[in-house]
Amino acid sequence: MRDIYAVDADKLLLVTTDRLSAFDVILPTPIASKGAVLTQIANFWFEKLKHIVPNHLTGIDPATVVSADEKSQVQGRAIVTRKLKPLPIEAIVRGYLVGSGWKEYQAKGTVCGISLPAHLQEASKLPAPLFTPSSKAEMGDHDENISLEKCVALLGQELAEKVAKVSIQLYTEAAQYALSRGIVIADTKFEFGVDDVGTLYLIDEILTPDSSRFWPADGYAVGKNPPSFDKQYVRDWLESTGWNKTPPAPALPSDVAQRTSEKYLEAFERLTGKKLDAE
Repeated sequence: MRDIYAVDADKLLLVTTDRLSAFDVILPTPIASKGAVLTQIANFWFEKLKHIVPNHLTGIDPATVVSADEKSQVQGRAIVTRKLKPLPIEAIVRGYLVGSGWKEYQAKGTVCGISLPAHLQEASKLPAPLFTPSSKAEMGDHDENISLEKCVALLGQELAEKVAKVSIQLYTEAAQYALSRGIVIADTKFEFGVDDVGTLYLIDEILTPDSSRFWPADGYAVGKNPPSFDKQYVRDWLESTGWNKTPPAPALPSDVAQRTSEKYLEAFERLTGKKLDAE
């Protein structure tokens, strides 16, 4: 979850908090260091993948756009971005058969309406990554998968094709790198925006434990859903409580919150090879 402030007419300050959302509901329990982890993982990927598509970062130090007594609040967890027009979709890329995709495959042999070979198992690597866009719901509503035809209707043919192509490129390169660091990226989502002349930019956060499903490579096996580094751990606990996924969400037990923080930190250290910058 991020707090967003206008810096001026064409720049924004994004501060990533320790709040966590699940099933589109904000949980009452913060996750220690989460905001810093997400910001610094996303910045790592923005730098690594900038040759594929430009991103919204300006390179401006967030500490220079706040008052002296606010600098500690943005250290390690904020960025200054271009102000862009967000596209009305989320660009989801699936590399493995899991979650809602696995449920649909069991029932219909498809994922988001895309036919797949028979006899795949849970957590099977897909023959090729799938671009499966979703709508961007209003706050409190749930995102919904949309067809490729609906994506074209929303974006236009040329832009829809470009978003799909770029999303697959981003996922493919990131997944190959992450695997070399001991992490399987099962699926992820990207968001894009355009400027006044229609140039496409990567925005929001990318390839973090909040926007992706990360599995430890040494725990991966076809036929079961591996333990994850991401907030799926929290989702699984919430599912076990019988919560109806409407506000208010239950508070997380201290051990679940602490373990979640540890998972975020481990994902950061595996991917970047660094320790988290002190907050």
